[in-house]
Amino acid sequence: MVRKMSGAPVLPRELIVEILSWLPVKALMRFRYVSETWNSLIFDPTFVKLHLERSPKNTHVLLEFQAIYDRDVGQQVGVAPCSIRRLVENPSFTIDDCLTLFKHTNSIFGSCNGLVCMTKCFDVREFEEECQYRLWNPATGIMSEYSPPLCIQFKDNNNTYYPWKCGFGFDDSSDTYKVVALLCDIKSQTKEIKVHCLGDTCWRKTSNFPAFPVLGEGHFACGTVNWLALRVSSFHYLWENVTIDHIDQLVIFSYDLMYETYTYLSMPEGLLEVPRMEPYFGVLKGCLCLSLDHMKTHCVVWLMREFGVENSWTKLLNVNYEQLLNHDRPLCMSQDEDVVLLTSYAGARFVLYNRRYNRSERMEHFKNKFSFYCYDYVQSLVSPHRN
Repeated sequence: MVRKMSGAPVLPRELIVEILSWLPVKALMRFRYVSETWNSLIFDPTFVKLHLERSPKNTHVLLEFQAIYDRDVGQQVGVAPCSIRRLVENPSFTIDDCLTLFKHTNSIFGSCNGLVCMTKCFDVREFEEECQYRLWNPATGIMSEYSPPLCIQFKDNNNTYYPWKCGFGFDDSSDTYKVVALLCDIKSQTKEIKVHCLGDTCWRKTSNFPAFPVLGEGHFACGTVNWLALRVSSFHYLWENVTIDHIDQLVIFSYDLMYETYTYLSMPEGLLEVPRMEPYFGVLKGCLCLSLDHMKTHCVVWLMREFGVENSWTKLLNVNYEQLLNHDRPLCMSQDEDVVLLTSYAGARFVLYNRRYNRSERMEHFKNKFSFYCYDYVQSLVSPHRN
């Protein structure tokens, strides 16, 4: 029922909430200027959660571009939150239209619930550096302050490099955003896990695990952060030295953000050969995704349709490189899964592959843009600050 106040009809608050919770973020950013009441409502944590629950999933992706050079400011990192529909229809225009450049940023460590985790690192002393992250909501334009620094020893006295990896995700049980760092403990020759919760004043060490190579950056799925890894007792490796004896040791290292424990997920059955190049690992439409070379002739893409269920691995693509022109890393696919957008290893060229008709439809080239990672993304009102 519509109530009247001062001669004007006024909708009940619960009806206003119901209507606004279905609207896109862009519209809500305009409507917050209607009144102080609406502005307060739109940024209320309860409304933000409701809006996130009702926001359409698997309609957007976040692309990270590196090696974007500007002679005035040097190298920059580019972030492009893109509509999948627009990206499939017109990749070049869509990316240029959505791209935001960041100076003094080393890389992106993931996207979750509309927040993007960006990092910067700087040397503090010989063999050591400090890393900090901040969160950015592209839809609202709000940016957090930098986190406390994480001290990383990345070389020993023999000048041997020890790589480290990070990932970003959301712990629903504590309503907390967490960054997870996998570091090398050079003294004990093990790896250690450190976690920072948004708003905390320090990083916490949660556990150690055996030293083995972790490949690429972490990807968030179903309350966990996941990395491709080789269960080979070593900090160091070259993919060309990985043999058929190691293929059974290729796993997914999965860290549970709620329990702060880790486990290993297996590869698809029938993976009997070592791919020519290091496999690409990511998330596609909310599912863990593995893309690898087969016999140096085909690109094979697998999806884990149900997280943690190893027999749910499904072969999405098995396409000859002649059709893909060596494009082997899936970035996104249409809602009906008919069209897949892929990029080459270098990331400067893109191709659209139509699964239904088994053909490449269009190829794009982007000058001075190199895509290294793609993340699931949803437009949201979520604040990059601790509530």
